[in-house]
Amino acid sequence: MPTFGLVGFPLGHSFSKKYFVDKFVRENIDAQYLNFELSDIGQIEEILSHHPTLKGLNITIPHKKRVIKYLNLLDESAQAIGAVNVVKVERDSFNNKITTIGYNTDVVGFQKSIAPLINKDIHKKALILGTGGAAMAVAQGLKNLGIEYRYVSRSKADGVFTYSELDDSLMSQYTIIVNATPVGTFPNVDEAPDIPYHMLTTEHLLYDLVYNPEQTMFLRKGSPHTSLLKNGMEMLILQAEAAWEIWNG
Repeated sequence: MPTFGLVGFPLGHSFSKKYFVDKFVRENIDAQYLNFELSDIGQIEEILSHHPTLKGLNITIPHKKRVIKYLNLLDESAQAIGAVNVVKVERDSFNNKITTIGYNTDVVGFQKSIAPLINKDIHKKALILGTGGAAMAVAQGLKNLGIEYRYVSRSKADGVFTYSELDDSLMSQYTIIVNATPVGTFPNVDEAPDIPYHMLTTEHLLYDLVYNPEQTMFLRKGSPHTSLLKNGMEMLILQAEAAWEIWNG
């Protein structure tokens, strides 16, 4: 039976397993999907050797960048972004060789999901909260859509705003705000990124990559100021289906 799975730490928040198990039942697919909760991404080599029917993996927080050094190849999108969320496993039984290829479908999922909400007349610049692998995919998606962006982090770096620097001038310019951090993910549902929510206007678009809970504190705190709100569930579905095509292509 073909095996697929999810690698990350922790995995209590993830819907990926349920999504694929439901897909297998619904579409009568003979396959299994397993969770691999790894605090050390180096353990992925053990996963590959101990599961001979493994054909593909989803990669989630905090390993989207860390996994790269354990892969044999990267496709162009993963190489450009510098992060991987999908791994295809190819096996040569004759030579007893495993080849792992990294891809990034987050950018496809994010771009398709946010595009219908964008008004090019007012949504010209975006703030990306976070600087991890998910944030890098968001950056590529925004770039593809012709939108300028800047990262926001707790730590100061070149070309990166800190949360304390987000004043009225910046907030009025950057009318798209994307939460690409895990802040607010279940069970920490009362947490939200530290942005000045009172400076939001009806022109602001808030997009949260977090999908559990459905309405995060980030979106709840933004809702009195704007109705342009979206969570990451559609992005999850779109990137998952893109991963399935890669695994079976």
